[in-house]
Amino acid sequence: MTSKKPVRIGCYSAYWGDSPAAAIQLVKHEGANLDYLVADYLAEITMGILAARRKRRILSGKDKGIDYVPDFLSLVLKNILPDIAKNGTKVVTNAGALDPIGCKEAIEKLLKKLNLDKQIKVAAVLGDDVLENKETETLESFSQVHSFSPISSTEHGLDADPMPAKDEPILSLNAYLGSRGVADALAQGAHIVVTGRVVDSALVVGPLIHEYGWNENQPEYYDRMASASLAGHVIECGCQSTGGNFTDWRLAAESPYGGYANMGYPIVEFAANGEFVVTKPEKTGGLVSPATVAEQIVYEILDPALYLLPDVILDMRQVRVSKVGENRVLVQGAKGRAPTPWLKCSGIFLDGWKLSGELVIGGHEAKQKALAVGNAVVQRVENMFKDVGISPFRETNVETLGGESLYGPHAKKDASREIVLRLTAHHDDTKALNLFAREIMAVGTCMAPGITGSGSGRPKPVPNLVHFPCLLPKTEVKANIVVGNGSLQTVQWEKWDESQSFGSPSVVPLIPEASVNSTTKLVKTKLINLANGRSGDKGDVCNVGIIARDPRYYPYIKRSLTGPVVVEYMKHLCKGTVTRFELPGLFAMNFVLTKSLGGGGLSSLTIDRQGKTFAQLILTGIDIEIPAELLPADQAKL
Repeated sequence: MTSKKPVRIGCYSAYWGDSPAAAIQLVKHEGANLDYLVADYLAEITMGILAARRKRRILSGKDKGIDYVPDFLSLVLKNILPDIAKNGTKVVTNAGALDPIGCKEAIEKLLKKLNLDKQIKVAAVLGDDVLENKETETLESFSQVHSFSPISSTEHGLDADPMPAKDEPILSLNAYLGSRGVADALAQGAHIVVTGRVVDSALVVGPLIHEYGWNENQPEYYDRMASASLAGHVIECGCQSTGGNFTDWRLAAESPYGGYANMGYPIVEFAANGEFVVTKPEKTGGLVSPATVAEQIVYEILDPALYLLPDVILDMRQVRVSKVGENRVLVQGAKGRAPTPWLKCSGIFLDGWKLSGELVIGGHEAKQKALAVGNAVVQRVENMFKDVGISPFRETNVETLGGESLYGPHAKKDASREIVLRLTAHHDDTKALNLFAREIMAVGTCMAPGITGSGSGRPKPVPNLVHFPCLLPKTEVKANIVVGNGSLQTVQWEKWDESQSFGSPSVVPLIPEASVNSTTKLVKTKLINLANGRSGDKGDVCNVGIIARDPRYYPYIKRSLTGPVVVEYMKHLCKGTVTRFELPGLFAMNFVLTKSLGGGGLSSLTIDRQGKTFAQLILTGIDIEIPAELLPADQAKL
């Protein structure tokens, strides 16, 4: 089918835990003007949590359980079904998680209960579980498997996260499928499409392939696919494009129509020429501006020239954003090329156990007391291990939350009189961690003054789940769909680039760094006065995107904010490499920090296991030299 008017797609969920009220907002405000409603529920850590729960259930003798996202049905779908049926709005979501077929069947049961089963057809996209039907749940089951490099598309082992041994059991391994299965399901009349693991942008790209009838024989196919993928990237994190997680947070918190209390969720209006507008429902809080959209574009990316997806390689280096109306931002300039022969996969394996406990410590020298108590508890328990023949901790971490622990050596010296002491440990034996838990709770009367419990009681050991990315050839992964009462159908992969020419992306003009001579009067100011920023995670890798507030600032930011500067400032957190990439179209740069999250979101012992604070650390900590006449009059209040 070919659509002439822009296709309007709204996103109501960034992760499993986002507000279910968002779906109601978009459906009620937009009515029949909303063509599609999409939702992303599956973070990297979500699949690990679901996989561990499934494994525990199976080991207890229960084969059947809920391995999809039940909240999609109970908190969202049942409240909007009558409206979307009346309005003709279609729904696409990855709420199928580990069991898309089970999710499809549950939806069909709900539709029958509401007498909508004759009106609405449901489809499932599956095949992402690459361990299904394998004799052993190990990497030995695959003839080809490669590490995933966060900084190279061809040298797969470069700065890659560690993978389990070939014969080590793994809990789950899911391939990031593309958008073609969603498009095929819609073409066969599906009104609701549920998937397992797909790339987040596929929830948007699939509907656009269907609406515009794109195919790989069209001359601008890859550019269209790239732009659609960028549209999906911009809205898949919900309010992060409408003022959530925004550097200039007061603009969103104090915005008209309720601010944070009534945040508007994002909508893209995608035109046939590949350009799109980002907006939100009228009379809702938050804001859509070039800055909010640019921040989301640089969120959780690696090399901006090579944003690798199953259907296309997106080059966002020349993407531009511009305001075209109140809370309306036009996005242009995405370029695309044929995809790689590989699919990225998200895997989980078990590596011992971990435990975290917290205590509140108040009063004079609170941070110093917290460090003394935390280190003493660790040493005390280590001594007990020796006495009873238990092996040492594999790793421990002592943090003083409220004492700028994330800033490390850059923490301000101002004394805090209220600290949360956080103690975390990793061990192979739950008995060792239970002993640790008892000793955490025992310090109230034998150590520093001003200690009180955190209110959460004695902590308990939890499995230490480790996430790892890897690559499998597309020839080893078969995507399938089931539409309505139909049979299982195979989704064909489109052609890919066998020559690996993507390893050498085209050269684009870069903005030179500022040339400074002896007569230039420079002053120092914090980066936050000159730039916005946002950071996120990919396994044990953190990216920090920095966008100049004014194009005039960019050459000076580029001069001061080099890779070595970031290496030095972040060395207390980043144990790998730092690579700087540039996005001249946005007057932006992206830093990729490897081995910086203590193993990543599931296994890290640090409080910020997903790197969400890293941009704030750099924005508020690093000085930029700039001519005095360019210094902004209204500086951020640090």
